[in-house]
Amino acid sequence: MTATSPSTRPRTWTATSCPTCGAHQRLVFHEVRQVPAHSVLLMPTREEALGYPSGDITLAFCEVCGLISNVTFDPGLHEYSARYEETQGFSATFNAFHRRLALRLIERYGLRDKDIIEIGCGKGEFLALLCELGGNRGIGFDPAYVSERDPSGRNGRVRFIDDFYSEKYAEYRGDFVCCKMTLEHIPETAGFVRTVRRGIGDRPETVVFFQVPDVTRILREFAFWDIYYEHCSYFTAGSLARLFRRCGFDVLDVTTDYAGQYLLLEARPSVGEPTAPGAAEDDLGGLVCDVGRFAERSPEILAAWRSRLAEFRRRGRRTVIWGGGSKGVAFLTTLQVHDEVHYAVDINPYKRGTYMAGTGHEIVEPDFLRACRPDVVIVMNPVYQGEVAQQLSAMGLYPELVTV
Repeated sequence: MTATSPSTRPRTWTATSCPTCGAHQRLVFHEVRQVPAHSVLLMPTREEALGYPSGDITLAFCEVCGLISNVTFDPGLHEYSARYEETQGFSATFNAFHRRLALRLIERYGLRDKDIIEIGCGKGEFLALLCELGGNRGIGFDPAYVSERDPSGRNGRVRFIDDFYSEKYAEYRGDFVCCKMTLEHIPETAGFVRTVRRGIGDRPETVVFFQVPDVTRILREFAFWDIYYEHCSYFTAGSLARLFRRCGFDVLDVTTDYAGQYLLLEARPSVGEPTAPGAAEDDLGGLVCDVGRFAERSPEILAAWRSRLAEFRRRGRRTVIWGGGSKGVAFLTTLQVHDEVHYAVDINPYKRGTYMAGTGHEIVEPDFLRACRPDVVIVMNPVYQGEVAQQLSAMGLYPELVTV
């Protein structure tokens, strides 16, 4: 889109209804054409990575409820299966966050000897942690679950169902319902949350916990690498809370964690008089400004990154990115990177020898850098900068570290 001031930028509207509030017009403010439909699906060959189906990202902002969504999203392009490699569980930094979060929820809601449901459990690490630390029982739903990687050690406390959660599983009831990094993949946001509410039924004491990326940080940091096809719905604290209140929940708390990257919402079914909205939920005015600045400045941010990578190449500097997941795919494809970057590095052993969707960059293990000896390492998540620097130092490597 052309970089103009928010006040003079042409306003493009989409007539598609908002899936949260039903508003009939939404403002289009960001577009990326032909990006891979999947970012963390394992691509065993470069040819498959280059030829994997693609779709368009057209982000539109609802000025009524604050939801941001991809109005050109096509769920038919998706393949959630055992090839979907989303886990962050090979990082000590991430595991420390997971453990701290699990302990906080256990203590806050007395999750001991309880029944827990996790929707979109991935490989099951967090559900297994809640059950291990609190002596709980768990059921996890995810079509990408792989039984051979059961983190619970088959101790009988946790069961997994490799399917999407839906009405057909309404007979499963939990004292605590957890859904982490899944709602952003759902196009019909209100329909999904209402399904969760119906599944709880007449158990008002049940607590639900949802974790999603915080789009406020994405907009303010111009983090285009956090916008990718799988994520069709983007939330602020306010838009997330408004969604849950609209769908029959009383919001207990909305906070951020993981260096402001994640929104954490805790809620219960509404009974009687709902609680008053918190201060963090009053964010529509600020969101309008954030959307306008993002639309205005994104072109220059992208141009600056392209220029920086081109300069690395001109000077003969060997450059790699550290992070073979969605952020890396979005970074490379949005910038249309080719030989400016040589490899993608990832500590997840299941990704090694596979290729980045869209650009075909090979994903290598950290030890590969002993021979590669990069001059520049672009860390795709600043949370891991210290962890990455430590691993490089242990190999006797001291490249320039650049964080997005």
